[in-house]
Amino acid sequence: MTSVPLPSSSNTVSAFYRDLADWWPLLSAPADYAEEATSYLNTLLQHSANKPRDMVEFGSGGGNNASHMKTHLALTLVEPSAGMLAVSRALNPECEHVQGDMRTVRLGRQFDLVFIHDAIVYMTTETDLRRAIETAFVHLRPGGAALFAPDFVRENFRESTDHGGHDGGERSLRYLEWTWDPDPNDTTYMAEYAFMLREGREHVRVVHDRHAEGLFARADWLGLMSEVGFDAKSVPFTHSEIPDTDLEVFVGTLTP
Repeated sequence: MTSVPLPSSSNTVSAFYRDLADWWPLLSAPADYAEEATSYLNTLLQHSANKPRDMVEFGSGGGNNASHMKTHLALTLVEPSAGMLAVSRALNPECEHVQGDMRTVRLGRQFDLVFIHDAIVYMTTETDLRRAIETAFVHLRPGGAALFAPDFVRENFRESTDHGGHDGGERSLRYLEWTWDPDPNDTTYMAEYAFMLREGREHVRVVHDRHAEGLFARADWLGLMSEVGFDAKSVPFTHSEIPDTDLEVFVGTLTP
């Protein structure tokens, strides 16, 4: 077994997404997203004044949410990592894919729905978070709805550990995740990952990857969304695998 630490990344493409993107399906399988993708889509539909036909997802990653949503809508998937786009194209060949950063990308058109899943946590400053919210705003048609799904807000953050992984033929992945906050007074927390990557029967390597992730108060979220132009609200998020939590998502709507 060899230990191969990867450099941390200060931008929206972390070391794992940059250097090990083709391992993504063994870290996070599409089937694992069925329940939450349905919940996100239902929330968007409940808050849309239109009958939605299309949606853009910023920070779409390997396309796991899209794999469940694409049967209902025409999807455009925007992601900064070329490697993750390749994974998503293989999973979702019928969807449009665009390489772009949610802070700056402009597609020149609008959509009925806008979705930003947990990739929003890579906005670690208020400036970058506002820029991502502005991107959602300019791409949303009047009457539409945008949904942002941070892992935490400041009020419900909790330190935790998690583990998982999957097997795939000659390859297998297992991971340990440790979420902690070294400085409660700033706008970030840390997600530390230890990946064990097996290729063939003998070779296993260990990779450490550190993710700095954004952490903002509920009022900051609602204030920024309102400043940009959304009618903003916090909506409870429920999932059968994480009971008894106070997790939430943020929904922004525009008057028809």
